[in-house]
Amino acid sequence: MKKPNFIVKEIILMAIDNLKANKFRSFLTVLGIVIGVMTVIAIASLLTGLRKNLVSVIEEYGTNNIYAFHLSTGPRLGSRDRAERLRKPLTEEQGEIIREQASAVNGVTNALFVNWTDSTIQYKDKKYRRGSVTGVSPNYSEIVNLSIGEGRFFTEVDEQHRRNVMVVGVNVASALFPNTSQIVGSKVTFVGKEFEIIGVLEKRKSSFLGENDEDNDVLVPYRTARKVSPRSETLMLIIQSHTGKLQQALSQVQEILRRERNVKFNEPDNFDLGTADRFVEQFDSILGGIGIIAILVSSIGLLVGGIGVMNIMLVSVTERTKEIGVRKALGAKNKDIVVQFLFEAMTLTFLGGILGVVLAVIIGQTISFLVPTLPGVIPLWAVSLGLIVSVLIGLVFGVWPATKAARLDPIECLRYE
Repeated sequence: MKKPNFIVKEIILMAIDNLKANKFRSFLTVLGIVIGVMTVIAIASLLTGLRKNLVSVIEEYGTNNIYAFHLSTGPRLGSRDRAERLRKPLTEEQGEIIREQASAVNGVTNALFVNWTDSTIQYKDKKYRRGSVTGVSPNYSEIVNLSIGEGRFFTEVDEQHRRNVMVVGVNVASALFPNTSQIVGSKVTFVGKEFEIIGVLEKRKSSFLGENDEDNDVLVPYRTARKVSPRSETLMLIIQSHTGKLQQALSQVQEILRRERNVKFNEPDNFDLGTADRFVEQFDSILGGIGIIAILVSSIGLLVGGIGVMNIMLVSVTERTKEIGVRKALGAKNKDIVVQFLFEAMTLTFLGGILGVVLAVIIGQTISFLVPTLPGVIPLWAVSLGLIVSVLIGLVFGVWPATKAARLDPIECLRYE
């Protein structure tokens, strides 16, 4: 008597032989499954790579930081409602109160987003218009882990004397000084005034889509920004907690800001507190929505593939009617016929799933090679899920053909021509 494992192996080999006999037809049959599996894995690869980059960037800025802003921060979908747009900006005084009253807070720095109609920086005949101008406190570099590639950062003396000095990102430096390495000490024209460049930021190791906002940064002392742009009010408070006390600092900051901004106990916060973990959670929620859309799109291909498998298996039953009769005449039971055709259907879809995985890997690596800013990381769970779903499709859509084959009368089968 044959062992069960041997019988299963024999059935699988028989199924593969039948597929080899109709290679092109089998390929066309599983094309929908190939496309569906390939789509899911390719999108999962891209999104996983982007998430990995985002986490690296956030960690490099500091995992103990709290970003307080009057508007919602971090990755988000949709536009802000009217109530949020009407919120009053945070103030420097509120930052001072947090520094004095929050015991879990290590430091607070100001980041004033300057609103100039024309923020062009000019050096001789070179101009740079993409700069993101921000007025920051001297401790800004320590709290957000900035590294200076050349020169120095602001000091308290620069801050108190409101000096016209600036620290620029690598994109700004390369655009204004393409043919010289002597950048620090150069004088540029900005908002009709002369500013001295005292430092150039070092490019961070991590990046999201190949570039960081800091690459285009133009940083000036906080009080200098207040002096040259007194109407600018959009202020972010970056708050650093003591090590291991992030949640305690978060609670203290929330309590202080609610009190200082006159928020009633039954009203929601009229400000946003962002942390590294919250930014990642927000990004994950966006990824979840994109993932659902990807699954719905790929489901169409999988459904088409499943219908194709069922159709081709019904044709196969008709073509192999005499074979089924011979097997039954030799003692094969109905369940043996069912198992044979189910294994054939699952083998067909499994091979389609493998092909989909291979194509997804090739596409992901090709995209990463051609566009390095779009990283591809093939997640094991996506590969496993793709293969499992492909096998399940073969199982589900192969039931009817297998049952039809098992119910055939052996005498009628042997007479079939």
